[in-house]
Amino acid sequence: MLLEGKNAIVTGGSQGIGTATSLMLAEEGANVCLTYRSHKEEAEVVVKRIENMGLKALAVKCDISSFTEAESVVKAGLEAFGKIDILVNNAGMNWDGVCWKMAEEQWDRVLEVNLKGYFNFTRHTAPLFKEQKSGRIVNVTSINGMRGKFGQTNYSASKAGIIGYTKAVAKELGAFGVTVNAVAPGLIETAMLRESDARDKIIDLAMAEIVLKRVGQPEDLANVIAFLASDKAKHVTGEVIKIDGGQYI
Repeated sequence: MLLEGKNAIVTGGSQGIGTATSLMLAEEGANVCLTYRSHKEEAEVVVKRIENMGLKALAVKCDISSFTEAESVVKAGLEAFGKIDILVNNAGMNWDGVCWKMAEEQWDRVLEVNLKGYFNFTRHTAPLFKEQKSGRIVNVTSINGMRGKFGQTNYSASKAGIIGYTKAVAKELGAFGVTVNAVAPGLIETAMLRESDARDKIIDLAMAEIVLKRVGQPEDLANVIAFLASDKAKHVTGEVIKIDGGQYI
């Protein structure tokens, strides 16, 4: 197992990519502290599945845009596991609209969650990683942070910010044996996509771009995240890996 004896925090672990990542890290041997905002029952199911593997797990309610709530999650993980080795910044949101109609609240909230939320968790784990001279941080961004997307100026800006943030933090923590990388998904089959009224249109538009002609699955990201969180990737840092079936090409 790649992560035997390791302890991870995964934000947004109750759904989609976060759930797949939490379970994948556990399958590779890691104990997992996952956060949720409103999907408590789903989070508890993930915890139970991890515990059934013989590992430790806990779910903590958290608005990741809150500096103090993020700190409480890290403290809970430390209390449960004694040490934190891995941080996966995954939780995020979108609130779409064209720039000439976007409300200030739309812009502010997406940036608070998608960008400040990542800072909050990094801020509270980085001192731990620095002191122990080891750690893995994996940030989930998006190909739309690399190319922009119509109707998503706030989301695209936040995800582009994550890319710059990843590279800067990689430079700051590299001397302490800490790697910091990002994964950039294209279209991924999640509950949000399945429940969208525009699901078929979204898939059709994406499939015209995806060279592998398949919609990505949460496990496609989880596999790469687990690799980046492991010692197999100990010489990889500051990278942004697209996981999009060639959608960005």
